[in-house]
Amino acid sequence: MENQETRGLRKVLTGEVVSDKMNKTRVVKVERLVRHGLYSKTLKRAAKYHAHDEGNETKIGDKVEIMSCRPLSKTTKWRISKIVERAKA
Repeated sequence: MENQETRGLRKVLTGEVVSDKMNKTRVVKVERLVRHGLYSKTLKRAAKYHAHDEGNETKIGDKVEIMSCRPLSKTTKWRISKIVERAKA
């Protein structure tokens, strides 16, 4: 893959693959922790992103790193840059 200098500054997120039903596209769930403004309780928030996976290499449960890219379709604006951890079989 390309490195950061050749591709410019891209947003990079880490999440878990939750759907592999589409061809060359995966749905990745990214969780983050936010602090409640008034009560200071830590809350878990999640967002789902469609990410391009050219070789259909990832499966449900894999931990992956996704990187922003140009729009590849109506909903796909991210691509999987690397697989951090494979799912337990």
